[in-house]
Amino acid sequence: MKLVFLIGDAAVGKMTVGQELMKQTGLRLFHNHMMIEPVIEIFGAFNGHVTQQLREVIFREFAKSDNEGMIFTYLWAFDMQSDWDYVAHVADIFREQGGEIYYAELVAPQEIRLQRNETPNRLAYKASKRDVNQSRERVLRDDARYRCESLPGEITFENYIKIDNSNIEPEIAAAMIKERFNL
Repeated sequence: MKLVFLIGDAAVGKMTVGQELMKQTGLRLFHNHMMIEPVIEIFGAFNGHVTQQLREVIFREFAKSDNEGMIFTYLWAFDMQSDWDYVAHVADIFREQGGEIYYAELVAPQEIRLQRNETPNRLAYKASKRDVNQSRERVLRDDARYRCESLPGEITFENYIKIDNSNIEPEIAAAMIKERFNL
């Protein structure tokens, strides 16, 4: 069992690269909005507690399954201890089942991410982003509040890669991850 954390700032391309990585490896993609969107639909607003509880069930059941592995996209605020703790918790769920953990960080400047914030693929899978003005404001607000790009040397995991995907196609970024981790 493998768990690939695909981490990066808002609209950096985590889901899109994850889709390509799934095609190239056969690992299953669990992008963060697969739980966020149904919860918003049911509750009428974002509910982090419910979203986290649903993810927990998915992680625990998947880690025990016969699947080869999962790609999980996550916007990791490196300046928030709670995010470090959450990533460690999820990794432990998979490690308890003998899983191998990998970390791929995608980075791109805000200008590029704001353009990607409005791509048809993003809007197709993330209903909560379809009000592009509100989504743009959320990206700008979160960029001002949180640090979602690691500092040099901050990530010390053995199985880690950082990719500036500003000017490379998602298929190439996915191939780089696949090759680096021999997936």
